[in-house]
Amino acid sequence: MEFVKLNPTSNSTVLVTSRHPVQHYQTIAEQLLRVEHLHAEQIGFVLPPESDQAHLRLIMAGGEYCVNACMALAALHASARSNVASLDLVLEASGTNEPTSCRVEPTAMGFRCRMGIASPLQIEPYPFPTQHGGSSLVKFHDSVHLVVEAPAITQTLRRHALATAQRLAASEAASVIGVMLYNPTENAIVPLVNVPAVGSMIWEGSCGSGTAALGAFLAARCRQSVSLSVRQPGGSLHVAASYRAGAVTDLQVTGEVTIVAEGKAYVHV
Repeated sequence: MEFVKLNPTSNSTVLVTSRHPVQHYQTIAEQLLRVEHLHAEQIGFVLPPESDQAHLRLIMAGGEYCVNACMALAALHASARSNVASLDLVLEASGTNEPTSCRVEPTAMGFRCRMGIASPLQIEPYPFPTQHGGSSLVKFHDSVHLVVEAPAITQTLRRHALATAQRLAASEAASVIGVMLYNPTENAIVPLVNVPAVGSMIWEGSCGSGTAALGAFLAARCRQSVSLSVRQPGGSLHVAASYRAGAVTDLQVTGEVTIVAEGKAYVHV
């Protein structure tokens, strides 16, 4: 199979660009994710768009919606178009029922991508052990992220996050479950992402949808628009969220993407 490996803020992503049966996606992903294979945090499959209004289509191995992977696909598309100052793209993606927009601009090292993200369906308090600040579930169409405020990210906190991610996967009908450990003093998160369909539970280098959830959480709590850079283990993502008439709107996440490898990979299905 043909692939491209990209680095959206250290959330290593492999995009499979050749066509394969959908029933093989999970088996393919399980092999590609391994350390002894391509070793990535997530796998996506590039397909032709179904709508005339869309430029690109991305199906993740677990059927989830992944902001960083969408940015990676947008950057890959832009890389084939030289001498273009910027591109405005419309993407179809798994895990969301509506197209998403992305503006891509070339940089010295790769590409800067700004993704528009659908507003959350619900933001509600959720209890968390050893909690020092607020914690809330931010529910999107097919993903759920728990934002937990904590002044220090301890091993005990990480263990509770793993257990909570497993409980939420059992109780929430969502393709992706995230637990964002948020240090408000440093504007930093440590993202844990659980994709039950592929058995993936990873402390990721960065998480785009988790960053969006943090922006929505802060805007809803403060009842005002927010715009901030969020530090993560692999770098920083920027999130902006508007707050109007009691609702969070106009969510946007901006990050950097580089292309690190491409070629052929071999798997057994």
